[in-house]
Order: sequence, then structure tokens, then C-alpha cells
Amino acid sequence: MTFALAAPQLAELAAAIKTWGWELGFQRIGIADIDLGQSEARLLDWLAAGFHGEMNYMARHGVKRSRPAELVPGTVRVIAARMDYGPPDVAEPWSVLRHPELGYVSRYALGRDYHKILRQRLQRLAGRIAAAVGPFGYRAFVDSAPVLEKSLAEKAGLGWIGKHSNLLDRRAGSWFFLGEMYVDLPLPVDSPTTTHCGRCAACLDICPTQAIVAPYRVDARRCISYHTIELPGPIPLEFRRAIGNRIYGCDDCQLVCPWNRFAQPSVEPDFRARHGLDAPGLVELFGWDEAGFLRRTEGSAIRRIGHERWLRNIAVALGNAPCSMKVAAALKARLAHPSALVREHVVWALAEQATDRPAIPPACGSTAAGPGPATACVPHP
Repeated sequence: MTFALAAPQLAELAAAIKTWGWELGFQRIGIADIDLGQSEARLLDWLAAGFHGEMNYMARHGVKRSRPAELVPGTVRVIAARMDYGPPDVAEPWSVLRHPELGYVSRYALGRDYHKILRQRLQRLAGRIAAAVGPFGYRAFVDSAPVLEKSLAEKAGLGWIGKHSNLLDRRAGSWFFLGEMYVDLPLPVDSPTTTHCGRCAACLDICPTQAIVAPYRVDARRCISYHTIELPGPIPLEFRRAIGNRIYGCDDCQLVCPWNRFAQPSVEPDFRARHGLDAPGLVELFGWDEAGFLRRTEGSAIRRIGHERWLRNIAVALGNAPCSMKVAAALKARLAHPSALVREHVVWALAEQATDRPAIPPACGSTAAGPGPATACVPHP
């Protein structure tokens, strides 16, 4: 629909939307236009290189991902929202990565599933807008449709896309979720920020599998988050040792980023770690049956990979753990698992346990010096 609001009224509405967003728990709101021509070119180049691997949904909708008005006719603006998720009072990440008997779960997945939380808040924000201007056209997204969320957030001034493909903010680092609302309101747009990665290459250097093949360019087929979350089949042999004890996702590129020294812990109770998953024992996790897995991951993003992939991932981590009778016994208990996928990874892990191999180097916890020159992975193209 066409709105007859004058420019001053639209500016007042934009300011009010940002205030309402803050009241609803978002740390920042920005407004972008829908011209994503440059991002579309990068997307098409990324897809043509095959960097999306088996994530066929990245290509399925064509350029609808980069053309908001084709996905939702009538869209003229995008309201982009940011919500911090860094869980407070959790085990220090590097300490978990340095202890191969423990499992590392990406920090974003330690609490409740962010999709529902952000979507509900966006719906409430839409309700406040409707109360102010009457019915309007909108659709809210949180990883639920072909949306170039990081490009839109960048245009809306919420940060810049770093060399690791995550969005960065000078005052908040990258530990935050993004959500979008496509609207037919011709709101004034915000200005993009400048980039501040400089000559820093910490994220490229730290990546265990060298998935960041060039600055701002991630090959998902090499990414640990892709292998442990998105990939339905066997994890390629060439990456299993590099995965270490990462059983759901990977945060190394964020952990090493100097800008994350400015990140603030989330104030959302729903993002607090549950079931001790910030530093869980691998053998204990491997003993969860499917009912236990479903019970403990209820309302969690982890549940989407299912019990089979959960066991697959933990088997790899156990194969990388120090050799012990306890680990071997846990693996042997799964040798007759009904899933061929699980059995194959268990056999590999047992072979690793029986091999006199050099220890996997501990995860590096060093960070690049200084903030000046220095955020489930579906990488930005």
C-alpha cells in the first residue's frame, strides 16, 4: 500500500521504531533500502564457485535472495535488527577447546533457539508500528527465507562484513543475531558504516580448516560449522582431525577477532547456557539416547541436526581425544548402531584411538594486538 505520511512523519516513525526495538530487547535497529546489486554479484560468484557445497537452498531461489521486492512484492525498505547473544557465566571458550575430553558447542547454540525469540520480537515490533500508522505490508525473517541478512544489516548501518564473513560492530564485536522485517513503508534509510578490519588477518590464520580462502570469501565446503551442522552425510576424512573437539559449529574466527573484546554478555535469560553444554564431557554426550537428546535439546537450535548427526560429530571428537579405555569403550558401545553414518564414524574413531599418532595441537587462544588494525555458518559470499 502507499503511505501518505510526509517526510517529517516518516522520520519520526523511524526514530520511534528504533526506540521500540530497544524496548523489545534488540540492541540496535537500522533501516536499509533494497538495492543489493553489488551483493548479488558476489552471491552469484560464490555460488558459481561451488562454495555452498550441499546447501542447495542457497541457489534454489535464484536472485530472490538479493531482490527483496521479488521475494515480498511491495517491499521498499528493510528494518534490520541486532540482538546480542554472548551467554554470560559460561566456561571460557579457549579452555574448552584446549581440553579434548570436552566437547565444544558454538556459543550461539548454548541457549534457546534464537529463531523463535527474534521472530516473536519482530512480530511485536510490527504490532507497535501498526498501532501507530494502521495496517501496513510487512514480513519478518530470521534465517527463514532467502534473505541476504548480513548485506542488509550492513546497508542499515549495523556494522560491516568482516574478513571472516560475519558482521562486525566497533562497539559490540560479532556475537549477535540478526533479524529483518521487509516493509512497504518508505522510511528514511540509515548510512552504512565504514570497515575496520585493516591489515588484520587473525581470522584467516586461525581457521582450523583454512575455510576462509581469501579475505571476505569463505568456502563452506571446508568450514567446520558446515560439516557439523549443514552436511547430512559423512564428514570428509581430510577435515576430521582438524575438527578437534568441535561438535556443533565453530567460533574460532570470532574468538580471535580483536573487536570482540568490546562484546557485551547478553541480557536475555533465554540465551543462557543449558544442560552444561558450555563444557560437556564427550563420553557423557555420546551416551545420550535419542529420547535423551530430544529432551535435552528441546527449544534449542541443536535439535535440528538430529541424534544421528549429533553422534556422528561426537564420534569424530572422540577419535581426536587422547587414547583411553573409557573413550574406546564408549565408541565400541555404538559399533552396532542402526545408522551406517554413525557406524562409519565410530569405526574411524576407534582406528584413530588405536593409532600412535602425533597429538593434535591445542587450540590457539592468542589474539591480534590492538583493536584498530584488526557472527549455524552460512557464509556471506
